[in-house]
Amino acid sequence: MAADAEPLEILLHLPLLAEDKNVPYVFVPSKQALGRACGVTRPVIACSVTSNEGSQLKSQIQQLKDAIEKLLI
Repeated sequence: MAADAEPLEILLHLPLLAEDKNVPYVFVPSKQALGRACGVTRPVIACSVTSNEGSQLKSQIQQLKDAIEKLLI
C-alpha cells in the first residue's frame, strides 16, 4: 500500500482486513514506485501478490512473505 495515497483513508480498511485474514502487508513510501514495481506507468495505491501451487514464483513469494513478517516482529 502506498503511504502517499490521497486521501489516505481510502486505504485504511485494508490493514484491518489483512490482519483479520492473517495476510502480511507493508506500506511503501511512493505510489509512483509501487506502480513501477507493478509494471505500469500509472501510480498505484495498493496491490497484492498471489500464487498458486504450481507457480514457479512460489519460493520467491514465500521468501518475500518471510522477510515482511520479520519486519513486523
